[in-house]
Amino acid sequence: MHIKKGDTVIVIAGKDKGKKGKVLSVNPKTDRIIIENVNMVTKHQKPSMKVQQGGIVHKESAIHVSNVLLFDAKAKAGTRVKFKDLENGKKVRVSVKTGEVLD
Repeated sequence: MHIKKGDTVIVIAGKDKGKKGKVLSVNPKTDRIIIENVNMVTKHQKPSMKVQQGGIVHKESAIHVSNVLLFDAKAKAGTRVKFKDLENGKKVRVSVKTGEVLD
């Protein structure tokens, strides 16, 4: 998967198109990621031992990885990612737009 936890991404499709945020979690099995303050949903929480105060809670929901691009700070835009093997055998991500190593 070309997106990792902690990356800054920009949404390119859906109701939150154009929003930027930090990746909170990645699920490679379903190809979905959770982004900070993107794809917010309303959940009705029942009071329990864990959550003393019930009520309406706003939280992030998963979004498909194909709907986001990695944000390149140098280009100040979203960019696709390609993988490159270095001489020491390490595999790194490279920005297609600028050619800069991202890892």
